[in-house]
Amino acid sequence: MLIADTHSDTLYALGVHHADFDALCITPQRLRDGGVTLQTFALWSGPRGNQGDYRGIAAAELAQVATLRERGLRQVDDPADAREGENCFMLSLEGCEVFEDGVSAVSDWREKGIRMAALVWNNPNAIGFPAKGGSREGLTPYGLQVVREMQRLHMAVDTSHLNEAGFYDLYNKTDVPPMASHSCCRALCDHFRNLTDDQLRRMIRDGGYVGVNFYPHFLSPDGQADCEVIARHIDHICQLGGEKIVGFGSDFDGIECTPSDLNHPGEMPNLLNALRRRGYSEDAIADIAGRNLLAYFARI
Repeated sequence: MLIADTHSDTLYALGVHHADFDALCITPQRLRDGGVTLQTFALWSGPRGNQGDYRGIAAAELAQVATLRERGLRQVDDPADAREGENCFMLSLEGCEVFEDGVSAVSDWREKGIRMAALVWNNPNAIGFPAKGGSREGLTPYGLQVVREMQRLHMAVDTSHLNEAGFYDLYNKTDVPPMASHSCCRALCDHFRNLTDDQLRRMIRDGGYVGVNFYPHFLSPDGQADCEVIARHIDHICQLGGEKIVGFGSDFDGIECTPSDLNHPGEMPNLLNALRRRGYSEDAIADIAGRNLLAYFARI
């Protein structure tokens, strides 16, 4: 079974905090133990967004890609290039501050291997506004230029962290469905970072993708979660009709706590078993685990 995870913050820990790779949630051995075929590693702009050294942070994170390769992980440019039984990775951006230098920066970063990009983190930037803060402003005119260039280059536009106005701008003013690399369901946990049922229905209708986040505070109002709770969020999306657009977006190495029985990718089989207990067939689980992500990238 091909298992894919669409978000982690491992490169920030390695490149900025100089963490010991083997002390992190995600390690090559744990990817192997959990059967994770494709791990996405994000380049995060940092806690201050465009008020900080986002260029230096991105450069430090990008430099750590060599470490990933040295530790036996193979970089791919498309999920379809990953093969079951291997341990591969793709690159993403979390916060597109590096695109503020001009629309041509999109192609520059695409050439560096970036295949998906979250437009904002928790800070507003020249592109748009985050869900945190409650802004009702949509994407900026410059942001729409950036998005259209991303779409032209077949780079996935990631709505995780984006506010609702910006989310709907993507549907009303552009023509390629976005993804949410690490988001949960607001109907089950009323957090500003989670997607409403209306947003989920729009993604289902237009062929988007949602990687369900493993952060307990996005999964449960009391901040307590296990694989059964993650499976409940996946099932909620499936009950809305999203069985072909849902998958995993762990946020490992970017969250300060983890589900009680899913502390790292080596424990990914626990989540697959939780889906089995809910009655999901092996074929349906294979879709959720990875095939839905392959299909999404084929669509864009």
